[in-house]
Amino acid sequence: MCKIESMKDVIIVFVICLLLTVILEEGTALMIGIRKGFDLTVILFANTLTNPIVVLTGLVMAAYTTVPRAVYVAVLELAAFLVEALIYRKLLYTKKPSPFIVSLILNCVSFFIGTTVSGLIFKLIL
Repeated sequence: MCKIESMKDVIIVFVICLLLTVILEEGTALMIGIRKGFDLTVILFANTLTNPIVVLTGLVMAAYTTVPRAVYVAVLELAAFLVEALIYRKLLYTKKPSPFIVSLILNCVSFFIGTTVSGLIFKLIL
């Protein structure tokens, strides 16, 4: 991850992570055929709910535990996938692809691309 030395750094991490997640997941949703404004708003809501929790928990785990990063990242990402899939199942009008496939696709894209891009951004600014 990156070296966080102040509360300002924490806020920067939160903002960058959420912005990247929203941009990547909304863009990917459009690419896989999700077009209804309500559905895109649901995806935004789900990300606004899960992303800060995942980021904060990841920062705390990195700073205060000896749990390997791969373990807590896998658990956190799986939890985000499941929570978002359940939200999508309940709220999305679009039912194909299935809400679980939508969540899987969106989370894979935002995790792999977001991790790479945010790592580069953090090296430049933190």
